[in-house]
Amino acid sequence: MNSTIGTLGVTLSVTAALAGCAFMAVGLIRHRSAMVRFGPVFAVMVLVGAVVAVIAMQRAIITRDFSLAYVAKVGSSKTPRLFNIAAMWSSLEGSILLWGLILAGYTVAVVRRFRARLRDPLVAWALTVMLGVCAFFFLLMAGPANPFLKLAVAPSEGTGPNPLLQNHILMAFHPPILYLGYVGFTVPFAFAIAALITGRVGEGWLLETRRWTLFAWGLLTVGIVLGAWWSYEVIGWNGFWAWDPVENASFLPWLTATAFIHSVLVQERRGMLRVWNLSLLCATFSLTILGTFLTRSGVINSVHAFSGGTIGPWLLSFFGITVALALGLMAWRGDRLRSPGAFDSPVSREGAFLINNLLFALFAFVVLLGTVFPMIIEATQNKRLAVGRPFFDSMTMPIGLALLTMMAIAPVLPWRKASTELLRDRLFWPAWCGVGALALSVVLGGSGIAPLVAFTLGGFAAGAAGRQLVLATRRQGVRGLIGRANGGMIVHIGVILIAVGFAASQSFARTSEVSLKPGAGTVFGGHQIVYIGKDVAETKQQRAERARLLVDGHEYAPAQVLFFSNGQVVSRPSVRTRPWGDVYLALSKPVATDGTANLTIVLNPLVMWLWAGGFVMGVGTLLAMFPGRRRRLSTDAASAPVPDPTLAPEPSPTPAEPPTPVDGAGLVDGAGLVGLAGLVDGAGLVGLAGPVEVVV
Repeated sequence: MNSTIGTLGVTLSVTAALAGCAFMAVGLIRHRSAMVRFGPVFAVMVLVGAVVAVIAMQRAIITRDFSLAYVAKVGSSKTPRLFNIAAMWSSLEGSILLWGLILAGYTVAVVRRFRARLRDPLVAWALTVMLGVCAFFFLLMAGPANPFLKLAVAPSEGTGPNPLLQNHILMAFHPPILYLGYVGFTVPFAFAIAALITGRVGEGWLLETRRWTLFAWGLLTVGIVLGAWWSYEVIGWNGFWAWDPVENASFLPWLTATAFIHSVLVQERRGMLRVWNLSLLCATFSLTILGTFLTRSGVINSVHAFSGGTIGPWLLSFFGITVALALGLMAWRGDRLRSPGAFDSPVSREGAFLINNLLFALFAFVVLLGTVFPMIIEATQNKRLAVGRPFFDSMTMPIGLALLTMMAIAPVLPWRKASTELLRDRLFWPAWCGVGALALSVVLGGSGIAPLVAFTLGGFAAGAAGRQLVLATRRQGVRGLIGRANGGMIVHIGVILIAVGFAASQSFARTSEVSLKPGAGTVFGGHQIVYIGKDVAETKQQRAERARLLVDGHEYAPAQVLFFSNGQVVSRPSVRTRPWGDVYLALSKPVATDGTANLTIVLNPLVMWLWAGGFVMGVGTLLAMFPGRRRRLSTDAASAPVPDPTLAPEPSPTPAEPPTPVDGAGLVDGAGLVGLAGLVDGAGLVGLAGPVEVVV
């Protein structure tokens, strides 16, 4: 029954997505508004089918319906309830099902948000593109990634998910949040394609998608940080980022999306970088598809990757089609993509954004090269090439330091051109903050050129962000923290916390391998460690052999855990986190029969600030999604509801040059990391040709 219901749900979704895409496209091309009017109905049908399929899968997993091949693979009566529910996205087919549900939800959200403008060609084409993407993913579920295939003979018990996927509560949150970010970039991509199709390639489409882009970016950020935290506390290798290909697959679209969020301000403000922004947005969506291919095709071996399947060629083909479509449309609209503005001086806010974008693009290229190049070599020459952490660390460290420098300088630069006197005045206190950070680092025992430079630049950038926030709160009070500029500054502070935590933990961590018998102890890094003895904690799902230790009077219990469902043993570290550093203990192998424990002891400074930085970035993103005190109203026809039912596309007018704003205090043009933060008002009126700043 679960198989039948789930298959009906997938069939409904794929049929509605294909029919909706066809109806919308034909209606738009032939200017038949009656056909276009059915688009929302098809979108809702796609979501209904996805919900039905997910409910059927969850019912099958919870009731242990092992007649389904997928449930027999990831389900088990021995799996705890929370992880049993999360097992749906623990392998290939279920993860695609979750992807389809989220994508269908975004599609209906777009319908709901633009319900008064569904006959506007820009919105209608965007909905058509989204339905086309829905059709692809539900076709995967109807074919090579079918989660509802039945077994000829149902087993009496399933194997359960990978032990690493049922060893920490973050399993229930990290993948869905990451997917919400990943899939969310479909919305701005759809509007970008719609803008190219309609010829309305001015600034209106950007403003239609500011909140959507920021929402997806913020969720992807939080998802990546949660994944690093999960890795740190579960895998037992004392790390949070290993440049694993699947980690890189989520990081690549984050890099290009961050570059887009910055450079879009230049287009909004000066009408420049139109082709660049379209390229970044299409690259971001394309990289989410490439990341899906890396994760789910079986082309790589990774602790994150799912087992190999037959969907690799499908995903790679869709990636190629996406890239070709975007490039073809940009070539077609090349005459309309000429920028009306020009750079007046490299020492300006737009110049800083350009340098920032080049750095992010270089960062993404390095990560992409190190991730994909070994696969190309293996595919073409049948040779295995390992590109490990030394390559990524050495190549990305100078880029990261350069980005910290730009984070310090960009917020204080005015548009068009900066004078020497202005820069001296605005950089005075941030520079002293950098000097103070360096001095504090040296006093606390910091050494080494790279970490000290990172701490100095972190203080410099924090001073620039703090200066902006102080100016804003002086003029507007607490409300000065809200809006695109100052929400972006809070995100900057979160990035700085992560950079400082990363530099400290990578440069000053200390590790020791010891073997202790019960009652014995050791001293490491000023910490008194005493081994009390071994104990065993057993449930129906697992058997954990724990080494009980006292570290400075606090009890730790690193363990080796045997999962009964599949017989695998995994290490479960024990960590105590404090603001100045972590004490991290892990069993390198099971406790010996005589009670001897082989321990890995790691002292990790400032790791807590990685997680705190992720939280601050999330808070900054939320604050950036609300409009600040000053807003930009639009007269762009591409952003207004289209009352004409003929659906004839109308190109947007060339944007006029806006006035140069005063620095600081929550202005719309602030140079925050989250450049799309100065969002539209509650009614959602967006656009930017001929913008005017008003106080509301």
